[in-house]
Amino acid sequence: MKRPRLLLWSVTAIVIVCGAVAAYVVVGPGPMGFSGRTHVGLNEYSGPNPTGAPDELKSAALIAQGEYLARAADCMVCHTAKGGIPFAGGRPFVLPFGTIYSTNITPDTETGIGRYTDQDFLNAVQRGISRDGTRLYPAMPFASYTWMSDRDVLAIKAYVFSLTPVHAPAQANTLGFPFNQRYLMALWSAFFNPDKRFEPATDRSAAWNRGAYLVEALGHCGECHTPRNLGMALDNRRKFAGAVQAGWRAYNITPDRSAGIGEWSDAELAHYLSMGHTAGRGTASGPMGEAIDESLSHLTAGDISAMVTYLRTVPAHTSPDLPALRTQPASPSFADDRSRNLLGKAVYAGACVGCHGWSGISPSLSTATLTGTRAINDPKAMNVAQVIIGGGQRHAADSSIYMPDFGSYSDDEIASVANYVTERFGAQGSKLTARDIEKMRAAD
Repeated sequence: MKRPRLLLWSVTAIVIVCGAVAAYVVVGPGPMGFSGRTHVGLNEYSGPNPTGAPDELKSAALIAQGEYLARAADCMVCHTAKGGIPFAGGRPFVLPFGTIYSTNITPDTETGIGRYTDQDFLNAVQRGISRDGTRLYPAMPFASYTWMSDRDVLAIKAYVFSLTPVHAPAQANTLGFPFNQRYLMALWSAFFNPDKRFEPATDRSAAWNRGAYLVEALGHCGECHTPRNLGMALDNRRKFAGAVQAGWRAYNITPDRSAGIGEWSDAELAHYLSMGHTAGRGTASGPMGEAIDESLSHLTAGDISAMVTYLRTVPAHTSPDLPALRTQPASPSFADDRSRNLLGKAVYAGACVGCHGWSGISPSLSTATLTGTRAINDPKAMNVAQVIIGGGQRHAADSSIYMPDFGSYSDDEIASVANYVTERFGAQGSKLTARDIEKMRAAD
């Protein structure tokens, strides 16, 4: 009798330990778990309300406040197809297990959200539940939006409902089994969506609390910059340590001095967030460029400053695969280059050198300088290749931020020139192949 009982207790102990380990690995802390236990509900907080529109818009109409908040939440970018009508949906999100298309959130009563009540809208934004009870996929970042106050969510609704209705039926997702079983999202939400509103910290400044609300709730920065855990939720133990999103690398934005933004001054960081470029640090492209053009560049200087205040306090994390930045320019002489990558060198000489120069310091545009930028010093060269393929035109702050696309070049040519520029101007050359470029094109 003792032996079976001992075996039962042993198995039970193993199950408990495995369950505890799984819970630790999968569930993890919340986005502001690093900041201690001084958080209280808004109704208990005696400081300035960190939610809502900034002071400059406090007396504005609800729709105007909602427009600002919708900008801060970056709603339009995700709900607009390339070349499509704003907010009418249809933008594809290519995932490892299929493609999800964003939906129409104009007030059309047939294909949009025109029949949504206030509670329906709150349920969708904060809980990931649509009007008919269907569960939303977390491509809609409701696990971050859950921290938004009810008033702010409804202000956004007021703005969205002021738009012209657009008849745009939803495109069918192409997810395979079991990812096409939406009811499983209820289980995902039970683990990973706390369904709680923002709670300010009593021992932090007003700027910190405002910044936390903008970064974590409205801006949902972690959705791109934080790695995922086994449940495909944010792994806040590696908060803002960097991740790959939509074929682009969202870099480390923790205060780490080597891999993150620890060496950036507050002014440099604020300028980058609001303008999309900081001399000697780089120029935003891809999803980050969109976020700045359509969201961050529209925020007030006070809100940008508050975001910087908050980001400075996030725990620093390293990125072991990223070498220290090379900040010294290369030789300005074509003849001094001994690279064996002759194809990459030829492509660069024919298509790139006019703007970027042989030293990596642009002779004409500071936005085209390569030396010292994180993307050029990334041995995976993912973002470099994406910019070569698709180019980039930034319009929010500086019309000179323009890079033509070279997508007509062959996969081998694009891989070779990406490898060449990381070798010549970066700390460690990349080793992209034509197959890598082919995969990038297919995922676009």
